[in-house]
Amino acid sequence: MITIKKFAAIDIGSNAMRLLVSNIIEERGKEPQFNKSSLVRVPIRLGQDAFTVGEISEENIERMIDAMKAYKLLMKVHRVERYMACATSAMREAFNGKEVAEIIRAEAEININIIEGKTEASIIAATDLHEIIKSEETYLYVDVGGGSTEFSLFSNKRIVASKSFKVGTVRLLNEMIHDYVWQEIEKWIRTATEHYEKVIMIGTGGNINKLFKMSGKLQQKPLSYIYLNNQYSMLNNMSYEQRISDLALNPDRADVIIPALRVYLNAMKWSGASSIYVPKIGLSDGIIKAMYYDKIDYTIL
Repeated sequence: MITIKKFAAIDIGSNAMRLLVSNIIEERGKEPQFNKSSLVRVPIRLGQDAFTVGEISEENIERMIDAMKAYKLLMKVHRVERYMACATSAMREAFNGKEVAEIIRAEAEININIIEGKTEASIIAATDLHEIIKSEETYLYVDVGGGSTEFSLFSNKRIVASKSFKVGTVRLLNEMIHDYVWQEIEKWIRTATEHYEKVIMIGTGGNINKLFKMSGKLQQKPLSYIYLNNQYSMLNNMSYEQRISDLALNPDRADVIIPALRVYLNAMKWSGASSIYVPKIGLSDGIIKAMYYDKIDYTIL
């Protein structure tokens, strides 16, 4: 006899907003299974507002309201029992972020939690990383978003160091990252990894997921530094239009994929990692699991 529960997670990022609906399969004597039922992504680039002018525009507020109303209806159709909506760096840094969250609560009846970078990293790290991480290996986990990048170093299956930096793809596109920030990241990575003989990288985020899909590799196989570097050169030599037409990249992916690659490549170089694993996990997956295990506040639909 099995029981099926339906939970949903809304990830309000700097580059896009996502709704994930998951089926949770419970069977006596077995670990619960978390199966993705539906994933809807809307390319509302809040970071373009938040990181350049400091506030979310009226136009994007209206788009967010429409998206949230649609998400509310989709959750109703899927018969979702509980959900949580998390907003990251764009909503965190926009001076009207809290006001926008209140508007959406009133207009779309969706409660938004604006979370810190450290919370974001811990939610993601609590997903299925344990299935990849081996106790005898050291891993640098890197999650690149539109507004920030979260780093976590794992040794003996435990987080021994973690740090969030305001370096993301939307900021990089707008040339908002000074050299001293890169120097701080390099210093942190080199210091955190210097006592470990070998470091393997784990990467998450929409851009590395897309690159992995383009590689055609099996899920459990890593990508090499050489492969990523070649992809970086290839993408750099193509125009924005060519990346859309020749590689079938979405318009909101075709520009941010290059700065994202730069972050991953730098992290690999500074940590000495020669390969990177790309599990299909993210903030939304972490929210689902955190709700299931009652490690995070949620809303009953």
